[in-house]
Amino acid sequence: MAQGSQTGNKALVTNAQGALDRFKYEVANELGITNQVRNGYWGDIPARQCGAVGGHMVKRMIALAEQQLAGRGGGTTGQ
Repeated sequence: MAQGSQTGNKALVTNAQGALDRFKYEVANELGITNQVRNGYWGDIPARQCGAVGGHMVKRMIALAEQQLAGRGGGTTGQ
């Protein structure tokens, strides 16, 4: 088993878990996947589709971070 593989599903900021879950469902809805999720169970969703949700989440988070770093995102830039 790969080292550290058991810790990948926890948010680094504990209060962010709910927001990340909402974000996951928002992205999945945009991709048309949420109709396959049953009562929060994602086990019947193919890995390719789950990976697409994660990939789109990462793309959007990187875009947000880039905007904040550029001073356009409304977040703090350290200035």
